[in-house]
Amino acid sequence: MRIIVAGASGLLGTAISSSLRSAGHDVGTLVRRSPATPSEFRWDPAAGRIDESALRGADAVVNLSGAGIGDRPWTRARITELRTSRLDATRTLTAAMGRQDTPPAVLLSQSASGYYGNAGPAVLRENALPGSGVLARICVDWEAAAHEAPAGVRVVTPRTGVVLSRSGGALGRLLPLLRLGVGGPLGNGRQYWPWITLPDVAGAFTFLLDNPLSGPVNVCAPETADVNSLIAHLAAALHRPAVLRVPAPALRLVMGQLADELLLASQRMEPAVLEGAGFQWQHPSLAQAAAWVADRGPDS
Repeated sequence: MRIIVAGASGLLGTAISSSLRSAGHDVGTLVRRSPATPSEFRWDPAAGRIDESALRGADAVVNLSGAGIGDRPWTRARITELRTSRLDATRTLTAAMGRQDTPPAVLLSQSASGYYGNAGPAVLRENALPGSGVLARICVDWEAAAHEAPAGVRVVTPRTGVVLSRSGGALGRLLPLLRLGVGGPLGNGRQYWPWITLPDVAGAFTFLLDNPLSGPVNVCAPETADVNSLIAHLAAALHRPAVLRVPAPALRLVMGQLADELLLASQRMEPAVLEGAGFQWQHPSLAQAAAWVADRGPDS
């Protein structure tokens, strides 16, 4: 297929684009600067502008655009940016698809596990109701924007969980601390994180392009784990202790609302749609994932 990727320069975008190319697809990318290669096309999602030739003849669009959730403190201005960067990009794409004589047949538009808010130990399948909070509201509107695609377009909204990467990924500054033996669980550690390795995210997106699924899809591993278990497995694979727990009040003091929604929230997601469709994970168990993260090889 000819596939256009928005947000191709980030951690997920780089891995997914590489996976799609390895599978034999022709991948074009949307960039905000002047294009440097024939496979790049300029766009300005904040202004709703896009090079219309990007979508001409495209079979699918993968939308990963949006400001980084945990990159900066959540000021009121930053929360607005988190929301508008996602909605502007998605609506720019769906509007451009609607202007095509033959729009791309598929739109994979990223969402996130934050859709479910803080759900405690409840098992969350794709039919679960949205939660409350900043991330949940953003995800609800983000998914709705994707469904503004033209009639006949198959729309998939992957609700991606915590991505484990050898370079850190969602673990951010925690993985280097664990490698040094000075890390530990966050809060009481009983909150569930819907984890998945980076290669399995890339594999899931390729799978979703090739299979006739639509609507929300939980993108996480089939084995659920709370933070205590996740950190323990990673530390064991790294042959390091992980006893320096970071208490919730300290996280809130440093990170404010972001700590509650990103680090302390519990989402026990189940990948019911992927499992039902026969997706095969490279790292279905936490032990396998931890061993992969501990390996010093490349992320792919």
